[in-house]
Amino acid sequence: MIKINLQLFSEKTEKPTPKRRREARKEGQVVQSRELTSVVILFCCFIGLKLLIEVIGKKLSNFAVNIFNEIKDADSYLNINNLIPNGLNIVATFAYVALPILGIAFISALVINYIQIGFLFTSKTLQLKFDRLNPVEGLKRIFSKRSLMDLFKSVIKVILAVYVAYSYIKDNITKILQYPQMELVESLVGFSNLTYNVLIRVLGVLLVIAIIDYFFQWRQHEKSLMMSKQELKEEYKQTEGDPLIKSKIKERQRRLAMSRMMQEVPKADVIITNPTHYAVALKYDREKFEAPYVVAKGVDLIAENIKKIAKENDIPIVENKPLAQTLYNNIEIGQMITEDLYEAVAEVLAYVYSLKDEIRRT
Repeated sequence: MIKINLQLFSEKTEKPTPKRRREARKEGQVVQSRELTSVVILFCCFIGLKLLIEVIGKKLSNFAVNIFNEIKDADSYLNINNLIPNGLNIVATFAYVALPILGIAFISALVINYIQIGFLFTSKTLQLKFDRLNPVEGLKRIFSKRSLMDLFKSVIKVILAVYVAYSYIKDNITKILQYPQMELVESLVGFSNLTYNVLIRVLGVLLVIAIIDYFFQWRQHEKSLMMSKQELKEEYKQTEGDPLIKSKIKERQRRLAMSRMMQEVPKADVIITNPTHYAVALKYDREKFEAPYVVAKGVDLIAENIKKIAKENDIPIVENKPLAQTLYNNIEIGQMITEDLYEAVAEVLAYVYSLKDEIRRT
């Protein structure tokens, strides 16, 4: 007895089809690393802040000077008539400082998300799923492999960030210890450069981790889309149709075409045979075509049926083996004969018409 391993049909060993990918995308199942998104946004904002720090610093320093100058006369500053203009000035100043950084964050978020998933809008991920309210399922998600992996990544990020920051500070400890002895401005510049160098290195490490995380997410996504052999068969049935149904439809179409063809045989002028295997029915209608055309053709059993219908309707049957084979192999039903067959067909039709004339005379 032959044993069949049914697990082979349920194991997801096949690569996902384009249809499976489209359906997963509609459901919101795409490759997206939140780690990469957040790190890129932070990195872009940090670079933007570095480039705009001089302009922002001047704006804030001028604002602080103006505030301290005006606040000397507190009664005038807090006067109801000056309260709204002063409030608008504060809002405008902080908008001037914050909007460029917020704009950089917004644009970088759009770009990095577009690079990862392209343009996608779906409401499927926002739909309420009651299984998420199940406390048992919630505990399973908390202690799932994915949650443990996220915890592991967070620990690794903290360790590497601390190590990178510690290494840089350790290498520059001599210079750092000199900052308190410097002038205030020089000391502030030194500390700002120190902060910049530490943060840029930490962000670099986080960016590397985020890229690795993205490829990990991609691998998990591809694995989740894998299909079993049974799923492939079901999808094929849905897209291409059940092979059994398709074969039945083709058989029905063939029968209808055959029936229509046989209905045209009584209208033919002559049946040319070979004589046992081939049969081709020709008709010459000057109003329809310039030359004779094929109204029916067939081999073996179909040829016998054509000849049978022809005898029942007194259609002449002419034996011409080369012409019958040439017509069958080269001329489709409903098509005119080609010029190289004009002479041979004309001789046959002339013979047929002469027979009809003799019958009429008698």
